[in-house]
Amino acid sequence: MTVLNKMTSQEVIELENKHGAHNYHPLPVVLSRGEGVYVWDVEGKKYYDFLSAYSAVNQGHCHPKIVDAMTNQAKTLSLTSRAFYNDMLGKYEKFATELFGFDKLLPMNTGAEAVETALKLARKWAYEVKGIDENKAEIVVCENNFHGRTTTIISFSNDPVARKNFGPYTNGFIKIEYNNLKALEKVLDDNKNIAAFLVEPIQGEAGVYVPSEGYLSAAKALCEKHNVLFIADEVQTGIARTGKMLAVDHDNVKPDILILGKALSGGAYPVSAVLANDSIMNVIKPGNHGSTFGGNPIAAAVAIAALEVVAEENLAENAEALGQIFRNELSDFVKENELVKSVRGKGLLNAILINDTEDSSTAWDICIKLRDNGLLAKPTHGNIIRFAPPLVMTEAELRDCIFIIKKIISEFKK
Repeated sequence: MTVLNKMTSQEVIELENKHGAHNYHPLPVVLSRGEGVYVWDVEGKKYYDFLSAYSAVNQGHCHPKIVDAMTNQAKTLSLTSRAFYNDMLGKYEKFATELFGFDKLLPMNTGAEAVETALKLARKWAYEVKGIDENKAEIVVCENNFHGRTTTIISFSNDPVARKNFGPYTNGFIKIEYNNLKALEKVLDDNKNIAAFLVEPIQGEAGVYVPSEGYLSAAKALCEKHNVLFIADEVQTGIARTGKMLAVDHDNVKPDILILGKALSGGAYPVSAVLANDSIMNVIKPGNHGSTFGGNPIAAAVAIAALEVVAEENLAENAEALGQIFRNELSDFVKENELVKSVRGKGLLNAILINDTEDSSTAWDICIKLRDNGLLAKPTHGNIIRFAPPLVMTEAELRDCIFIIKKIISEFKK
């Protein structure tokens, strides 16, 4: 058997287990095709995708406009590196900066790269503009954060699985409780070397933890008071996922530094970006930071198309409307089912908390049964199931999925 032959799901799984690093624990389903809100496995079974590649496929699988932009550009010019100009990057930078209201964009490829870029940018600003002594700058982060898995990022994670045996860790970070304004105020009052506050507007990987109303705007005000940069990591929550273009828009907050990724390309290509105004971005000079693939012509073309789809198809408005339906339906269901403790989220980024311990298999077992009934979702932190379908979903499709979710959970006994 060669890898070109048609393979069964089990054969594909065994191939990965033998030849690939075991750094993921996927749900046992092997996908080979996607369109809109649906995916198909290698045997041809059809599923609703209720994860959207961790909110990367907001515009739906294989959106024709995004695919056309990618293939047309790939036939013309794919990569120049930044050693030369290309005729697409400037168009993308203008489009995105005008859309999000910033002076400049620094293009990268992945979410973790964009977070690392934002951290470097904040530190350089702290030394050259704010006047903090070199190597003294600190960045405030939140407990239970997820910003990626690079060495620097896991240094301020409190996830033991991500951290253990990867030290020594990078210094310069102070962790505080998420959604705790007093903790933020105290650390800003007590330390004059704070460069920035890095925060997820909603903690997605932590289980779709939505902060209190007004938390983000109050945190931004504290940062302004202390001349500290407010960095919003919108890699997962951005691009219409929560019912607005950015999750910070719910609190009318304008970040000093905005981090985007995932759905910035509609999941078609690795594209990420850091946006800031000139007063911050101009500290970056030639040679300070870069990426061979960052800002390549394909990425630029794809990102423009992906952002245009969001506006043309009113995806933020659809996410807001469908999210209300989802939470209302599931909230009523929670009241009569002891196995589900709560439902939470914004837009079409939602989660249910299973009434069991984090080390139980209940949430995983529910996801297996959902798979068997044509819906794909995945647990996070053991007893939480995240639900994040593509934003092109219709109300009829959503209600079909709600029926499946209720049916399967009702079959489990606490």
